[in-house]
Amino acid sequence: MNELAQKEMPLVQERILKGLDFALPPALEAGEPPEARGLRRDDVRLMVSTIHDDRITHSRFHRLTEFLEAGDLLVINTSGTLNAAVPATRADGTPFELHLSTQLPTQFWVVEMRQVKGGETAPFFDLVPGERFSLPAGGAVTVHRPYCGQNRAGCESSRLWTASFDLPLPLVEYLDRHGQPIRYSYVVQGWPLEYYQTVYATEPGSAEMPSAGRAFTPELITRLVARGVQIAPVLLHTGVASLEAHEPPYEEFFRVPAPTAALVNQARAAGRRVIAVGTTVVRALESAVEPDGQVHGSCGWTDLVITADRPLRAVDGLLTGFHEPKATHLDMLAALAGFDHLELAYQAALEEKYLWHEFGDLHLILP
Repeated sequence: MNELAQKEMPLVQERILKGLDFALPPALEAGEPPEARGLRRDDVRLMVSTIHDDRITHSRFHRLTEFLEAGDLLVINTSGTLNAAVPATRADGTPFELHLSTQLPTQFWVVEMRQVKGGETAPFFDLVPGERFSLPAGGAVTVHRPYCGQNRAGCESSRLWTASFDLPLPLVEYLDRHGQPIRYSYVVQGWPLEYYQTVYATEPGSAEMPSAGRAFTPELITRLVARGVQIAPVLLHTGVASLEAHEPPYEEFFRVPAPTAALVNQARAAGRRVIAVGTTVVRALESAVEPDGQVHGSCGWTDLVITADRPLRAVDGLLTGFHEPKATHLDMLAALAGFDHLELAYQAALEEKYLWHEFGDLHLILP
């Protein structure tokens, strides 16, 4: 192990990830894009942790080529981010902010209605089925019932609802004109949609940016390909944030092209590493894999939630951001790396003051 991995870690109430919980200092929440801090996209920090020996290395993202090998397969999510936050008004004049989340297999969407108070927004649970909210330029949204995923019971107080729209324009065009990117209180000011797009996004549909890929630049991708790293696309339109512990899984649209499935199968058969860029890629690939590990070209909606109790079959490594306390994404990471390795890595991230959230730093987990 290197010096950091060997040095004594401070005690944090038994285990840092006990109950998937830990203290995240507000100073470590990235409140603006790295460009606003005078950095290039690919100059954010990169922590590399290897599972087999618990080694931790600190670097910068533009040096990613030093940690990948010829023959590695990097799988990316080409979903583009929507201007998914739209001002809304209740019939009594109360201001709200509508957050689109996921388009369902029907004409309905999963949405979150957030009430505006003092310039901030917060989830609002006291909705009425059939209630209609006004949107800009004569648009409207009607909420129908709490969204319960495949489980129809026990979610009457859900923050997520099924909804339908009445808009004067096609949805994406309407959002481009009247919406803005979803942002939370740790982002101190609004930023244009371009700051929430990866350089390889091809198809709009995500409520929030598949942020693990944000730091890639065309130049870095060129250097990776020149090194012999293969890059293959999948698509998963990601919904709002991470599920909370009590919430049922919701469906998200995904597509694993047949050529990508073939590349994954070839890499694994040859003993080469398959590295997912983001938890969305893990979810897409694991939704298209058979128990024997074979990935098939697939397209549809998935409500798969990956936990430490379900071994990963298609992925060997993961590039991801740092996830909030109790986020269900941490359970997915545990399925890959185990809780002990995650505890070590997150201790190091906190000690070394890595930045969290979509504009923050990145963590590459290798076998």
